[in-house]
Amino acid sequence: MSNPLKIATLSFWHVHAGDYSRQAQAHPGTDLVAVWDDDAERGKAGAEQFGVEFTGDLDALLARDDIDGVVITTPTDVHRDVMLAAAQAGKHIFTEKVLAPTVAEAEEIIAATDAAGVKLTVSLPRLAHGYTTAIREVLDKGSLGRLTYGRVRLSHDGAISRDGKEGWLPQRFFEPKAAIGGALTDLGCHPVYLTQLFLGATPDTVTATYRSVAGRGLEDNAVVVVGYGDQQIGVIEAGFASSNPFTIELFGTDGALTYTDAGNVLTVNGEQVPVPEHSPEPFAQWVDHITSGTRADDNIARALELTRLVVAANEAAETGHAIAYS
Repeated sequence: MSNPLKIATLSFWHVHAGDYSRQAQAHPGTDLVAVWDDDAERGKAGAEQFGVEFTGDLDALLARDDIDGVVITTPTDVHRDVMLAAAQAGKHIFTEKVLAPTVAEAEEIIAATDAAGVKLTVSLPRLAHGYTTAIREVLDKGSLGRLTYGRVRLSHDGAISRDGKEGWLPQRFFEPKAAIGGALTDLGCHPVYLTQLFLGATPDTVTATYRSVAGRGLEDNAVVVVGYGDQQIGVIEAGFASSNPFTIELFGTDGALTYTDAGNVLTVNGEQVPVPEHSPEPFAQWVDHITSGTRADDNIARALELTRLVVAANEAAETGHAIAYS
Protein backbone atom coordinates (compact mmCIF):
# COMPACT_ATOMS: atom_id res chain seq x y z
CA MET A 1 0.00 0.00 0.00
CA SER A 2 1.36 3.40 -1.01
CA ASN A 3 2.13 6.21 1.36
CA PRO A 4 0.33 8.45 0.62
CA LEU A 5 -2.46 6.33 -0.83
CA LYS A 6 -2.76 6.63 -4.63
CA ILE A 7 -6.34 7.44 -5.64
CA ALA A 8 -8.17 7.45 -8.98
CA THR A 9 -11.50 9.14 -9.67
CA LEU A 10 -13.80 6.92 -11.70
CA SER A 11 -15.98 9.18 -13.85
CA PHE A 12 -16.90 12.84 -13.74
CA TRP A 13 -20.57 12.00 -14.36
CA HIS A 14 -21.60 13.16 -10.89
CA VAL A 15 -21.43 16.84 -9.95
CA HIS A 16 -19.53 15.94 -6.77
CA ALA A 17 -16.66 14.25 -8.63
CA GLY A 18 -14.68 17.48 -8.48
CA ASP A 19 -15.35 17.89 -4.75
CA TYR A 20 -14.04 14.43 -3.93
CA SER A 21 -11.07 14.86 -6.27
CA ARG A 22 -10.18 18.06 -4.38
CA GLN A 23 -10.44 16.16 -1.11
CA ALA A 24 -8.10 13.50 -2.49
CA GLN A 25 -5.58 16.19 -3.37
CA ALA A 26 -5.98 18.07 -0.08
CA HIS A 27 -5.86 15.12 2.33
CA PRO A 28 -2.31 14.51 3.60
CA GLY A 29 -2.80 10.76 3.35
CA THR A 30 -3.90 10.59 -0.29
CA ASP A 31 -2.64 11.57 -3.71
CA LEU A 32 -4.94 11.84 -6.74
CA VAL A 33 -3.10 10.28 -9.68
CA ALA A 34 -5.61 9.39 -12.41
CA VAL A 35 -9.11 9.80 -13.84
CA TRP A 36 -11.17 7.30 -15.80
CA ASP A 37 -14.41 8.08 -17.59
CA ASP A 38 -16.38 6.31 -20.32
CA ASP A 39 -16.99 9.78 -21.75
CA ALA A 40 -13.51 10.74 -22.94
CA GLU A 41 -14.24 14.43 -23.35
CA ARG A 42 -15.71 14.72 -19.86
CA GLY A 43 -12.95 12.61 -18.31
CA LYS A 44 -10.13 14.50 -20.02
CA ALA A 45 -11.58 17.79 -18.80
CA GLY A 46 -11.68 16.45 -15.23
CA ALA A 47 -8.14 15.11 -15.45
CA GLU A 48 -6.86 18.39 -16.85
CA GLN A 49 -8.59 20.32 -14.09
CA PHE A 50 -6.63 18.37 -11.48
CA GLY A 51 -3.41 17.93 -13.40
CA VAL A 52 -3.51 14.13 -13.52
CA GLU A 53 -3.54 11.57 -16.29
CA PHE A 54 -6.70 10.39 -18.04
CA THR A 55 -7.40 6.86 -19.21
CA GLY A 56 -10.38 5.42 -21.02
CA ASP A 57 -9.40 1.84 -20.11
CA LEU A 58 -10.97 0.91 -16.78
CA ASP A 59 -9.57 -2.63 -16.70
CA ALA A 60 -6.04 -1.34 -17.23
CA LEU A 61 -6.46 1.28 -14.51
CA LEU A 62 -7.76 -1.25 -12.00
CA ALA A 63 -4.89 -3.61 -12.84
CA ARG A 64 -2.28 -1.05 -11.85
CA ASP A 65 -0.28 -1.82 -8.71
CA ASP A 66 0.17 1.88 -7.94
CA ILE A 67 -3.57 2.53 -7.44
CA ASP A 68 -4.74 1.86 -3.87
CA GLY A 69 -8.29 3.18 -3.95
CA VAL A 70 -10.97 4.62 -6.20
CA VAL A 71 -13.58 7.34 -5.85
CA ILE A 72 -16.69 6.20 -7.71
CA THR A 73 -18.83 8.98 -9.14
CA THR A 74 -20.24 7.12 -12.13
CA PRO A 75 -23.89 6.99 -13.21
CA THR A 76 -25.87 5.20 -10.51
CA ASP A 77 -26.91 2.37 -12.80
CA VAL A 78 -23.32 1.12 -13.22
CA HIS A 79 -22.32 1.32 -9.54
CA ARG A 80 -22.61 -2.42 -9.08
CA ASP A 81 -20.46 -3.38 -12.07
CA VAL A 82 -17.76 -0.80 -11.40
CA MET A 83 -17.58 -1.52 -7.67
CA LEU A 84 -17.40 -5.28 -8.14
CA ALA A 85 -14.57 -4.81 -10.63
CA ALA A 86 -12.75 -2.48 -8.24
CA ALA A 87 -13.19 -4.82 -5.28
CA GLN A 88 -11.98 -7.81 -7.26
CA ALA A 89 -8.93 -5.77 -8.25
CA GLY A 90 -8.20 -5.08 -4.58
CA LYS A 91 -9.01 -1.38 -4.66
CA HIS A 92 -10.57 0.39 -1.69
CA ILE A 93 -13.84 2.15 -2.58
CA PHE A 94 -15.26 5.54 -1.70
CA THR A 95 -18.58 6.11 -3.44
CA GLU A 96 -21.26 8.70 -3.97
CA LYS A 97 -24.72 7.77 -2.67
CA VAL A 98 -26.92 5.87 -3.29
CA LEU A 99 -24.86 2.74 -3.02
CA ALA A 100 -26.81 0.94 -5.77
CA PRO A 101 -30.12 1.00 -7.67
CA THR A 102 -31.46 -2.04 -5.79
CA VAL A 103 -31.08 -3.57 -2.36
CA ALA A 104 -29.83 -6.82 -3.91
CA GLU A 105 -27.06 -4.99 -5.77
CA ALA A 106 -26.12 -3.05 -2.63
CA GLU A 107 -25.84 -6.29 -0.67
CA GLU A 108 -23.75 -7.80 -3.47
CA ILE A 109 -21.36 -4.83 -3.38
CA ILE A 110 -20.97 -5.06 0.39
CA ALA A 111 -20.34 -8.81 0.22
CA ALA A 112 -17.76 -8.35 -2.54
CA THR A 113 -15.82 -5.69 -0.65
CA ASP A 114 -15.83 -7.79 2.51
CA ALA A 115 -14.65 -10.86 0.60
CA ALA A 116 -11.86 -8.89 -1.06
CA GLY A 117 -10.79 -7.24 2.19
CA VAL A 118 -11.11 -3.73 0.77
CA LYS A 119 -12.55 -0.78 2.66
CA LEU A 120 -15.88 0.64 1.53
CA THR A 121 -17.28 4.01 2.61
CA VAL A 122 -20.34 5.77 1.19
CA SER A 123 -20.58 9.57 1.17
CA LEU A 124 -23.19 10.34 3.86
CA PRO A 125 -21.67 13.67 4.93
CA ARG A 126 -24.46 15.14 7.03
CA LEU A 127 -24.03 12.38 9.61
CA ALA A 128 -20.73 14.07 10.48
CA HIS A 129 -22.06 17.61 10.67
CA GLY A 130 -22.18 19.49 13.94
CA TYR A 131 -25.95 19.99 14.03
CA THR A 132 -26.44 16.22 13.69
CA THR A 133 -24.16 15.62 16.66
CA ALA A 134 -26.04 18.22 18.70
CA ILE A 135 -29.46 16.81 17.75
CA ARG A 136 -28.41 13.29 18.70
CA GLU A 137 -27.35 14.60 22.12
CA VAL A 138 -30.73 16.30 22.58
CA LEU A 139 -32.57 13.09 21.68
CA ASP A 140 -30.33 10.99 23.94
CA LYS A 141 -31.14 13.30 26.86
CA GLY A 142 -34.88 12.87 26.24
CA SER A 143 -35.41 16.65 26.05
CA LEU A 144 -38.32 16.25 23.63
CA GLY A 145 -40.01 13.41 25.47
CA ARG A 146 -41.33 10.66 23.23
CA LEU A 147 -40.52 11.60 19.65
CA THR A 148 -43.67 11.69 17.50
CA TYR A 149 -42.89 13.56 14.28
CA GLY A 150 -39.92 14.56 12.18
CA ARG A 151 -39.47 16.58 9.01
CA VAL A 152 -36.25 17.09 7.04
CA ARG A 153 -36.16 19.28 3.91
CA LEU A 154 -33.29 19.84 1.47
CA SER A 155 -33.60 21.54 -1.89
CA HIS A 156 -31.85 23.65 -4.49
CA ASP A 157 -32.96 25.28 -7.73
CA GLY A 158 -30.73 23.35 -10.14
CA ALA A 159 -33.62 22.27 -12.40
CA ILE A 160 -35.00 25.77 -12.99
CA SER A 161 -34.26 27.74 -16.17
CA ARG A 162 -33.40 31.41 -15.75
CA ASP A 163 -32.75 34.14 -18.30
CA GLY A 164 -33.22 31.67 -21.13
CA LYS A 165 -30.59 29.29 -19.75
CA GLU A 166 -31.32 25.75 -18.59
CA GLY A 167 -30.84 25.06 -14.90
CA TRP A 168 -27.31 24.40 -13.69
CA LEU A 169 -27.96 20.74 -12.82
CA PRO A 170 -26.82 18.66 -15.84
CA GLN A 171 -29.51 16.99 -17.93
CA ARG A 172 -27.89 13.61 -17.26
CA PHE A 173 -29.33 13.85 -13.71
CA PHE A 174 -32.78 13.51 -15.32
CA GLU A 175 -32.01 10.43 -17.43
CA PRO A 176 -34.06 7.58 -15.89
CA LYS A 177 -31.63 4.77 -16.76
CA ALA A 178 -28.42 6.43 -15.59
CA ALA A 179 -29.72 8.41 -12.63
CA ILE A 180 -32.32 5.81 -11.51
CA GLY A 181 -34.39 8.62 -9.96
CA GLY A 182 -34.53 12.37 -9.65
CA ALA A 183 -34.57 14.68 -6.63
CA LEU A 184 -35.38 11.99 -4.08
CA THR A 185 -32.76 9.52 -5.30
CA ASP A 186 -30.06 12.19 -5.41
CA LEU A 187 -30.48 15.13 -3.04
CA GLY A 188 -33.19 13.37 -1.05
CA CYS A 189 -30.71 10.80 0.22
CA HIS A 190 -29.59 13.28 2.88
CA PRO A 191 -33.06 13.80 4.40
CA VAL A 192 -33.61 10.04 4.14
CA TYR A 193 -30.60 8.95 6.17
CA LEU A 194 -31.13 11.76 8.69
CA THR A 195 -34.76 10.75 9.16
CA GLN A 196 -33.64 7.16 9.63
CA LEU A 197 -31.08 8.33 12.19
CA PHE A 198 -33.57 10.37 14.21
CA LEU A 199 -36.72 8.22 13.93
CA GLY A 200 -35.43 4.77 13.06
CA ALA A 201 -34.16 2.82 10.07
CA THR A 202 -37.17 0.58 9.61
CA PRO A 203 -40.60 2.21 9.22
CA ASP A 204 -43.72 0.15 8.60
CA THR A 205 -44.98 2.03 5.56
CA VAL A 206 -43.64 4.36 2.87
CA THR A 207 -45.74 6.67 0.68
CA ALA A 208 -44.45 9.19 -1.86
CA THR A 209 -45.59 11.97 -4.14
CA TYR A 210 -43.31 13.12 -6.96
CA ARG A 211 -43.81 16.04 -9.34
CA SER A 212 -41.75 17.67 -12.09
CA VAL A 213 -41.87 21.47 -11.99
CA ALA A 214 -39.31 21.96 -14.77
CA GLY A 215 -40.43 18.99 -16.87
CA ARG A 216 -36.93 17.72 -17.52
CA GLY A 217 -37.70 14.00 -17.31
CA LEU A 218 -37.63 12.98 -13.63
CA GLU A 219 -39.09 14.42 -10.45
CA ASP A 220 -37.64 17.67 -9.17
CA ASN A 221 -40.14 17.99 -6.31
CA ALA A 222 -40.63 15.09 -3.91
CA VAL A 223 -42.26 14.30 -0.57
CA VAL A 224 -41.97 10.93 1.16
CA VAL A 225 -43.89 10.03 4.31
CA VAL A 226 -42.76 7.14 6.50
CA GLY A 227 -44.91 5.65 9.25
CA TYR A 228 -43.55 3.68 12.19
CA GLY A 229 -45.00 0.96 14.36
CA ASP A 230 -44.64 3.15 17.46
CA GLN A 231 -46.82 5.76 15.70
CA GLN A 232 -44.03 8.16 14.72
CA ILE A 233 -44.33 9.92 11.36
CA GLY A 234 -41.40 11.11 9.29
CA VAL A 235 -41.62 13.52 6.36
CA ILE A 236 -38.77 13.63 3.85
CA GLU A 237 -38.71 16.51 1.36
CA ALA A 238 -36.31 17.05 -1.55
CA GLY A 239 -36.31 19.28 -4.58
CA PHE A 240 -34.39 20.69 -7.50
CA ALA A 241 -36.97 23.43 -8.06
CA SER A 242 -36.60 25.82 -5.11
CA SER A 243 -33.74 27.23 -3.12
CA ASN A 244 -34.67 27.06 0.54
CA PRO A 245 -32.76 26.79 3.82
CA PHE A 246 -31.97 23.23 4.85
CA THR A 247 -34.44 22.47 7.66
CA ILE A 248 -34.87 19.87 10.39
CA GLU A 249 -37.94 19.81 12.64
CA LEU A 250 -38.50 17.25 15.39
CA PHE A 251 -41.51 17.16 17.70
CA GLY A 252 -42.11 15.10 20.82
CA THR A 253 -44.55 14.79 23.67
CA ASP A 254 -42.50 17.24 25.76
CA GLY A 255 -41.04 19.68 23.28
CA ALA A 256 -39.79 20.66 19.84
CA LEU A 257 -36.51 21.12 18.00
CA THR A 258 -35.78 23.11 14.88
CA TYR A 259 -32.61 23.56 12.88
CA THR A 260 -31.91 25.75 9.88
CA ASP A 261 -28.65 26.28 8.02
CA ALA A 262 -29.71 29.91 7.55
CA GLY A 263 -27.43 31.16 10.30
CA ASN A 264 -26.68 27.59 11.52
CA VAL A 265 -29.32 27.94 14.22
CA LEU A 266 -30.50 25.07 16.43
CA THR A 267 -33.40 25.73 18.82
CA VAL A 268 -34.63 23.27 21.45
CA ASN A 269 -37.81 24.04 23.38
CA GLY A 270 -37.52 27.72 22.49
CA GLU A 271 -33.88 28.13 23.47
CA GLN A 272 -30.94 28.34 21.08
CA VAL A 273 -28.36 25.56 21.49
CA PRO A 274 -24.70 25.79 20.36
CA VAL A 275 -23.81 23.83 17.23
CA PRO A 276 -20.38 22.16 17.39
CA GLU A 277 -17.88 21.93 14.55
CA HIS A 278 -18.21 19.15 12.01
CA SER A 279 -16.52 15.80 12.58
CA PRO A 280 -14.23 14.43 9.84
CA GLU A 281 -16.02 14.07 6.49
CA PRO A 282 -16.68 10.61 4.98
CA PHE A 283 -13.62 10.82 2.69
CA ALA A 284 -11.36 11.31 5.70
CA GLN A 285 -13.18 8.50 7.50
CA TRP A 286 -12.49 6.24 4.50
CA VAL A 287 -8.77 7.01 4.62
CA ASP A 288 -8.72 6.26 8.35
CA HIS A 289 -10.43 2.90 7.77
CA ILE A 290 -7.87 2.00 5.10
CA THR A 291 -4.86 2.93 7.20
CA SER A 292 -6.19 1.38 10.42
CA GLY A 293 -7.62 -1.75 8.77
CA THR A 294 -11.11 -1.19 10.22
CA ARG A 295 -14.52 -1.64 8.63
CA ALA A 296 -17.00 1.27 8.33
CA ASP A 297 -19.73 -0.75 10.01
CA ASP A 298 -22.16 2.07 10.82
CA ASN A 299 -21.67 3.81 7.48
CA ILE A 300 -22.23 0.61 5.50
CA ALA A 301 -25.31 -0.36 7.49
CA ARG A 302 -26.82 3.10 7.02
CA ALA A 303 -25.96 3.10 3.31
CA LEU A 304 -27.81 -0.19 2.86
CA GLU A 305 -30.91 1.08 4.70
CA LEU A 306 -30.75 4.31 2.69
CA THR A 307 -30.88 2.26 -0.50
CA ARG A 308 -33.77 0.21 0.86
CA LEU A 309 -35.88 3.28 1.66
CA VAL A 310 -35.10 5.07 -1.61
CA VAL A 311 -36.14 1.97 -3.57
CA ALA A 312 -39.38 1.75 -1.56
CA ALA A 313 -40.10 5.47 -2.06
CA ASN A 314 -39.58 5.22 -5.82
CA GLU A 315 -41.94 2.24 -5.94
CA ALA A 316 -44.53 4.09 -3.87
CA ALA A 317 -44.37 7.11 -6.16
CA GLU A 318 -44.62 4.98 -9.30
CA THR A 319 -47.55 2.85 -8.11
CA GLY A 320 -49.38 5.50 -6.11
CA HIS A 321 -49.72 3.05 -3.24
CA ALA A 322 -48.25 2.75 0.25
CA ILE A 323 -45.38 0.28 0.38
CA ALA A 324 -45.07 -2.13 3.27
CA TYR A 325 -41.44 -1.72 4.29
CA SER A 326 -39.29 -4.79 4.73
